[in-house]
Amino acid sequence: MKRIVISGPTGAIGMALIAKCIEEKTQVLAICHRGSARIKNIPVSPYVTVLEADLSEYRSLFCNNQKAEKYDAFYHFAWNGTVGDARNDMHLQTDNIAYTMDAVELAERLGCHTFVGAGSQAEYGRSEGRLTAELPTKPENGYGMAKLCAGQMSRIVCEKKQIKHIWTRILSVYGPYDGAGSMVMSAIRKFWNGESPAFTPGGQLWDYLYSRDAANIFYALGEKGVHGAVYCVGSGQARELKSYIRDIYSVIKEYQGEKIEADGEELDRILGIGLVPYGEKQVMHLCADTALLEQHIGKVKHTDFKQGIRSILETNKEILGLL
Repeated sequence: MKRIVISGPTGAIGMALIAKCIEEKTQVLAICHRGSARIKNIPVSPYVTVLEADLSEYRSLFCNNQKAEKYDAFYHFAWNGTVGDARNDMHLQTDNIAYTMDAVELAERLGCHTFVGAGSQAEYGRSEGRLTAELPTKPENGYGMAKLCAGQMSRIVCEKKQIKHIWTRILSVYGPYDGAGSMVMSAIRKFWNGESPAFTPGGQLWDYLYSRDAANIFYALGEKGVHGAVYCVGSGQARELKSYIRDIYSVIKEYQGEKIEADGEELDRILGIGLVPYGEKQVMHLCADTALLEQHIGKVKHTDFKQGIRSILETNKEILGLL
């Protein structure tokens, strides 16, 4: 790939993908939400061009003889209403489906031969065992339903336009520039500031993937992904959520030059593990089956979780208020 488009590029994966492209000397058109405060985080580079446009504007971009450069692949990350009550705002989520079709139309106008969509593990709902493309999808919220629908509809539109369609179902990606409300980022902030945290019992089996590893996967899919395939994007390894929480605390204390004196139940009490009950529809098992992914793009590198947390601390000092 020589030139790509990324919609919604200011999140953890988008920013890591931009960094990957700069390294590969791949030109990037980064389409950002108009007026987003996070645009300032995008690196200044001759390989990166920023375009501000809301999802509702995609339908009119580069129409009416507007000059448009030609690109190879379109990565669609932009999505409204990803957290909280907005996930069940059905009108908002339905709009996202239409915006995904607009993104495919835009990809065509920009000459892209490949469209890579960012779906979600929410398309499965609650499931046991490893997540595969063949596993039945039973989404339990509007967000998951809309992602599933967007993936299926955009594939049909791409086929009509002879654009290669690749759909991903992302599990839990963490890293620099992740959302402030994510478990990882909120835990980092609370532990750093000495606040009293509160978590569920943490018995969920969870699959975390570092954002740069995810970016490597997405870059490779743009080049080697197979049309019509659905790829689960994760590390393929799962462990209890509370073990990740302990690792975050350990790195924070290491960073602050302090030793952890407590262990076992005493440490869990300090960390607030078990103070919050599981949600009504709590997902208890989340792990990707990466066999198809690695069959098509090769072995996937996995960054050690603690090293990933150290990278967040180094990169996000200002954002996290750690200066």
